[in-house]
Amino acid sequence: MEASGANRKALRAFLAPETTIWQYTHGVAETTLVSPDGFSLDNFYLARPGADEIQLDLFGDYKSNVALYPEFQAYFRKHKPPFLAVWGKNDPFFLPAGAEAFRRDIPGAQMRFFDTGHFALETHCDEIAAAIRDFLPRSK
Repeated sequence: MEASGANRKALRAFLAPETTIWQYTHGVAETTLVSPDGFSLDNFYLARPGADEIQLDLFGDYKSNVALYPEFQAYFRKHKPPFLAVWGKNDPFFLPAGAEAFRRDIPGAQMRFFDTGHFALETHCDEIAAAIRDFLPRSK
């Protein structure tokens, strides 16, 4: 993203309290499982003076993460580390195809998709913990 005033203005909607709540609840079948603690705390911190500008800077800097993907992928191809990705299959930001892409570089990568959104731990903490507990002994 170019750091223009127009782009920053367009992204400002992502910092609105209702958008934060949407990020926690979008794609969640039973939204009553989502505690208001997480999004309330996020909104509290987002409301601090200057926090909006910091978040907009981070949005603009995401391209530096993407630029490093070839290095990550080369590491994965060379070392093939044990890999488990747990993912909300309804995540509007990180789509399931993003998780599946790890298998191109790590053929043994394991994927676990849960019927939830971006903050999968909010609704599937027990299931994710079980997936991790199952994965760890086999990853040695």
